[in-house]
Amino acid sequence: MRDLWLAYKMRWKRRRLLFRAWRKRRQLESVADRTGLVGSGHLLLFSTVRNELARLPFFLDHYRGQGVDHFLIVDNDSDDGTTAYLEAQPDVSLWRTSESYKRARFGMDWLTVLQARHGHGHWCLTVDADELFIFPHHDECRLDDLTRWLDQQGRRSMGAIMLDLYPKGRLSDVQYQPGQDPTEILQWFDRGNYETRFQPALNNQLVRGGVRSRVFFAADPARAPTLSKIPLVKWDRRFVYVSSTHSLLPPRLNRVRPEQVPDIVTGVLLHTKFLHMVIGKSLEDKNRKQHFENGELFREYYNGLIADPTFWTASSVRYSGWQQLEDIGLMSGGGWRSGQTATSNGGGPVGGKD
Repeated sequence: MRDLWLAYKMRWKRRRLLFRAWRKRRQLESVADRTGLVGSGHLLLFSTVRNELARLPFFLDHYRGQGVDHFLIVDNDSDDGTTAYLEAQPDVSLWRTSESYKRARFGMDWLTVLQARHGHGHWCLTVDADELFIFPHHDECRLDDLTRWLDQQGRRSMGAIMLDLYPKGRLSDVQYQPGQDPTEILQWFDRGNYETRFQPALNNQLVRGGVRSRVFFAADPARAPTLSKIPLVKWDRRFVYVSSTHSLLPPRLNRVRPEQVPDIVTGVLLHTKFLHMVIGKSLEDKNRKQHFENGELFREYYNGLIADPTFWTASSVRYSGWQQLEDIGLMSGGGWRSGQTATSNGGGPVGGKD
């Protein structure tokens, strides 16, 4: 009876979230709608951005190299040239809104509208501009190779851990140049401080830890940002993200962690937030109050970033590629590791270190 009651609650929660997103559809103004170019079997990427002009050249090239066919992006009132840059890209469909990012469930209501309209039946990546998705053998195979295999396995979703990368010195010591691979600057990560917690209602494993937990949330690790995400989904218009891309409804889509399914393939989102631009963006985000809960703990988080910290310690680990992440348990190859025919993506590995 308890399981039936939870299933009933989650069905209604899913319907409420879909209805909520449908009500927000008029907040989106089309800037460049090229969705007529989307064909059967195309891999789609969805993202909400604001003032990400410096990141976008490498972000787009990375995902093009991995096999993304079309980008569907919501620009939340950028004023740094992001809108014009994206409008000029032939494989980008762009919408614009000046409405509240926070009141749109941190952009997820807007993306839910686009996913329902354009993502149905497609494998869809949902990522932020500072997230670079990698997976086992990504230096040899494209995402379409991976999604074909996932189809054969009857999988509809794939999980990933967000791995916070950081530089060795202060955040401002090296200036990032547009188009540069951010992992040339952000080469370090925390290895051993990750914890998981099961959410029964959503059938979901939450993972927390990494450098942000160590530096900013040591006094209250349960408030640290959630690192487990489900960025890759074979979309259906009845699906909806619950909290960012940390969990989905229906709950069966959340069974993506090795703790839940042995020998499952998982990826990593290389989180490139901690470039020098994060100092100014943190000051802006603190004043705009559009992220997180804006309690005292998160004000201290922003203040800590504004202070231009050094995250590196003697226990920091230098990133060297997907094999390393699989060896230490942050990524899982599952059955994808054996018997696969690779298709070169022509772009090489992220960071050139694999």
